[in-house]
Amino acid sequence: MNAIAAGAPLLGVEGLELRAGKRTLASGVSLEIRAGEFWCVLGPNGCGKTTLLLALAGLWAAASGRVQVRGLPLAAWGAGELARVRGFLPQSVHDAFSASVLDAVVIGRHPHVPRWHWEDEADRALARRALEDVDLREFAERDVLSLSGGERQRTAIATLLAQDPELMLMDEPVSHLDLHHQADAMRHFAGLASNQGKGIVLSLHDVNLAVRYATHALLFMPDGTIALGLAREILTQALLSRAYGHALERVELNGKTLFVPADL
Repeated sequence: MNAIAAGAPLLGVEGLELRAGKRTLASGVSLEIRAGEFWCVLGPNGCGKTTLLLALAGLWAAASGRVQVRGLPLAAWGAGELARVRGFLPQSVHDAFSASVLDAVVIGRHPHVPRWHWEDEADRALARRALEDVDLREFAERDVLSLSGGERQRTAIATLLAQDPELMLMDEPVSHLDLHHQADAMRHFAGLASNQGKGIVLSLHDVNLAVRYATHALLFMPDGTIALGLAREILTQALLSRAYGHALERVELNGKTLFVPADL
């Protein structure tokens, strides 16, 4: 593959147009995601959040525009090389076969294992650390088929953590989690960005989690346009109310900003 462009963002998007059938979900989307940034993607159901993340991951063919990883088009990357830089967590994971939770998480190490080799103890140690990060240390020997939906989701997050890519793309990773584990996961993602320089991009429905943790935000608007930039400039009462088609009120509580429906 060609040399990586010096100073290039982890992810560069230029003129992206997304369609679902004859419907245009978004057009003219251009942005850069750099190391240390935590992006939250928000908008109502069906607006195109999942389609956008799939396009950013190279798993959905955009109608037009281009996506580059570290200055190179996706097609220039080999599958293994790309997986060491970019990881993707889909909205749901389905298990066809029985396996231990630890073995499921070790799969995340595959991009780092040389061809014709098996994972070694260092890989398994990283997988165990990832399980600790999602509060599943005691579940290592459990069968993944025996897990609850929330436990399986945390296992999927641990698999991505074990993969350890520079850029993490996640589609609603905290939707199936209880409040405690939602907060833990979001704090951990924020720490990966601020302390380890990871690029984090995830979609979610909870506006207040985005307000609390995101450095940057991308908000789907009803007319197919996109509002994006610094979270403090995008996650405002006016823009959020317009995006969701419902009046919101901004509330300050113990030094934190919250948004609640105006008619509650």
